[in-house]
Amino acid sequence: MTIELGVLISILSIIVAFLGYSLKKTNTVKSDASESAELKAGLDYIKAGVDDIRIDLRANEKQIGDLNERVTRVEESSKQAHKRLDNYEKGAEKHG
Repeated sequence: MTIELGVLISILSIIVAFLGYSLKKTNTVKSDASESAELKAGLDYIKAGVDDIRIDLRANEKQIGDLNERVTRVEESSKQAHKRLDNYEKGAEKHG
């Protein structure tokens, strides 16, 4: 009977070891899946942020283009005003 008891204990030890290994492997797979889901959610959040930044950048580029156009018009108007002032001063010197 002692041999049968020793064999039984050995078999039970192997079964317990296998079950422990399987349980750890299952937990590792669940943990990896959870980490992967968190990473994907984080990447989706970053992607949405980058898309928002691109939209803002396009809007800013349009505003800068509009401002450049307005500055050019103001510079042209300023040149014309300076010419009129110069002509006015020359006329005032002749009459004065």
